[in-house]
Amino acid sequence: MGSIAKVEIRVLGAGQEVGRAAIAIRSGESKKYLLLDYGVNFNERDEPQLPLHIRPNDIAALVVTHAHLDHVGATPIFYTSARIPAIMTTLTKKLSEVMIKDFIKISGYYLPFDNTDLSTLLDNTIEVNYNEEVKIDNFKIKLLNAGHIPGSSMVYIEVDGVTILYTGDINTIDTRLVKRPELRNIHADIVIIEGTYGNAIHPPRKQVEDEFIESINEVIENGGNVLIPAFSLGRSQEILSLLYERMSWANVFYDGMIRVINNILLSHPEFINRYDLLANALSRFKLVRGSSDRKRIVKGSENIIVSSAGMLKGGPAVYYVKKLMDDPNNAIFLVSFQGPSTPGRSLLEDGVIGESRELIKARIQWFDFSSHAGSDGLLWIIKNIKDVSKVVIIHSQPNSALALKNSLSDYINGDSIYIPSNGDKLILNV
Repeated sequence: MGSIAKVEIRVLGAGQEVGRAAIAIRSGESKKYLLLDYGVNFNERDEPQLPLHIRPNDIAALVVTHAHLDHVGATPIFYTSARIPAIMTTLTKKLSEVMIKDFIKISGYYLPFDNTDLSTLLDNTIEVNYNEEVKIDNFKIKLLNAGHIPGSSMVYIEVDGVTILYTGDINTIDTRLVKRPELRNIHADIVIIEGTYGNAIHPPRKQVEDEFIESINEVIENGGNVLIPAFSLGRSQEILSLLYERMSWANVFYDGMIRVINNILLSHPEFINRYDLLANALSRFKLVRGSSDRKRIVKGSENIIVSSAGMLKGGPAVYYVKKLMDDPNNAIFLVSFQGPSTPGRSLLEDGVIGESRELIKARIQWFDFSSHAGSDGLLWIIKNIKDVSKVVIIHSQPNSALALKNSLSDYINGDSIYIPSNGDKLILNV
């Protein structure tokens, strides 16, 4: 590169925090920003927390990496008054519609947008395939598989001679649901990387799966029921696929918003790694259709129930917990991240649930089925991208981000690794 280019990165969310992703970038020649995600977090009172504000008139385009609310939840806010092009995969568009509608239904009182604004967002969405280039203003944009959930993307950007890779949420192992990212021949001057698990290495997935199946079998053999609260998008389908592969004979039921998500994923086999397993699981296992089904299941024995919500903040899983909690032969197996101050975290740490703090007699266990790369995976990403000169760590608690920075310092000059806070504006010379 003949001359030095300046890139401005504004951190509107996910700065020294996990979730609420919102990153705005532009080069010295850009008048407008490219906005990467615009998600939400929730406070201890379960009220949505939106990212910092950016004027719609200052945005050239919005890119959505995937349909989890911490990346897409706040996006309709721009469509109360504007018609900004939004770029995402076809599957992310369909899943985002379901996730945001549910979010508005539950939290609409706190939100400055409604379903009409969501419709406007969808009307202004440009659906793209992986590796397909889109040009908007002086930005060239490509979406690459991120290996996080079906339809999830990394964002590859070229602007004024500078190349930038934004990982969004990323995983680096093959699962039944998604393939790992392909990083060969990717050059990036700047990498904006998530650091959720920058200080942790996940146990080998095969080991986790073996322990999980063994634990389920122990409960079933003793005549108990197993509740598996799981995120409705991604984790539930991975668990159902695993159960079909290893325990297709079992009495497995699935309940909650999982049902809607399943139908969307079935209609997009091109985004599913082991589509055969998912399709067979949903055909073989039983859909819970309502309260009469739920009552029958909890009165029975040797049943496995996969149900939303993954952190026990709502959904049918809460009903099942109340019905199964007093029998030590039953089990509650958590397979999703349990956020601070959530009922799932209270269950794990204290063995209690709800405001009454009732003690759970059922067996409680957590299994690490994370869809985020551990520190070894994040290091692998940086090592496999060519020509990286600057790294920006976001979507990470401060201790995780610092641990990741220390690990990366063997490959990147420590002065070129940044851990910004929300509200920070980085001006990087490339």
